[in-house]
Amino acid sequence: MVDENLIHKALANPFRREVLSWLKTPGEHFVQGPVDLGCGVPASAIHARSGLSQSTVSAHVAVLIEAGLLVSTRMGQWMFLSRNEEVIRAFAAQISLHL
Repeated sequence: MVDENLIHKALANPFRREVLSWLKTPGEHFVQGPVDLGCGVPASAIHARSGLSQSTVSAHVAVLIEAGLLVSTRMGQWMFLSRNEEVIRAFAAQISLHL
């Protein structure tokens, strides 16, 4: 189930939209590290690219995860983030039907 209100809230912030854009084509926005586990982009890479404090980035990422727009995968001490394409497609379909 897609919660349109949470998604609208998440998308209201320009930085969150930018993160989603970066993760749409991560190869263009992040340098691939020595290990590619296929789980998404490390949260630390988003923090490094943003130039914002880690706590600020974490708060924005939490909103995107709560809205269902991002999926987080923890591997040991690392958290990897990727877009939830299914939710994004469902949200886009709802928007096209209702607006």
